[in-house]
Amino acid sequence: MHGIMISRRVLFLAAPVLAIPPVAAAAQPEQPDGPPAAPLAGDIDAILARQTLVVAMPGFQSFPFFGGSNDKPQGIDADTSQQLAAALGVKLVLDRSPTTFDGAVALIEQGRADIVVAKLSRTLGRARNISYSRPYAQLSHALIINRVRFAILADGRQPEDVVRSFDGELGVIAGSSFEYYARNNFTKAKVRTFLAWQELVTAVRDGHVDAAYRDDLEIKRLLHEDPSLTIVARSVTLTDLTDTIAIGVRRDSPHLLEFVNLFLELSGRDKPMTADELVDRYLRKA
Repeated sequence: MHGIMISRRVLFLAAPVLAIPPVAAAAQPEQPDGPPAAPLAGDIDAILARQTLVVAMPGFQSFPFFGGSNDKPQGIDADTSQQLAAALGVKLVLDRSPTTFDGAVALIEQGRADIVVAKLSRTLGRARNISYSRPYAQLSHALIINRVRFAILADGRQPEDVVRSFDGELGVIAGSSFEYYARNNFTKAKVRTFLAWQELVTAVRDGHVDAAYRDDLEIKRLLHEDPSLTIVARSVTLTDLTDTIAIGVRRDSPHLLEFVNLFLELSGRDKPMTADELVDRYLRKA
């Protein structure tokens, strides 16, 4: 087996996931480049009046959720955005200027976009400033661990014990929910941030960090696309820690939030998809 499953019921009793971090420790939202645009009027009446739905989505690739070019976006979230605009009877405008997830959230916090549809994790920190739809995907937290560095950390201990008290170097993507999760769930770890997922994966492969922390879909996709990685790395799924994915909505748009939730229900997206379902539907066919 290339990976192990660990239950959070034992794993992190000293660091409950629901603890809200101090404001000073929270990651600061990215400020998009250029002068701030004038805030858009909120809620459905304003959207119908201007005949556009402005959706924030980072410019990088995160298949099967979003990817492609600005002119031809692809993925679940790109399709959902287009269908939401069509259901409202307006034109879709995608703003793909953000380079991080927090940067996309900043656009709706500043009133420069109506919603975020971008594999957006629900966190308590973000919920202070935006509203969330019902989840349409539910993933587990996971690690991809360099085998040699992990063996040095273990020093003969069982893998579960090493993860429980993980004090090595843990890599995360800057401006993502997992930067927040890492600082709260792995309080002894030395957290290092990376600008891109591939950069972080390379660091694990080359032994520059002990492990990378993300959701199990990304770990499954990684091993699906590059099985050779299992020679130097192993995966760990944290079965009691979930990452729920939802649409972010401006907090001054309660009618739009109701509309988005009804859209998810009527289009059959109200039952959250798991990583295994996403892999079967989108990745194994690719």
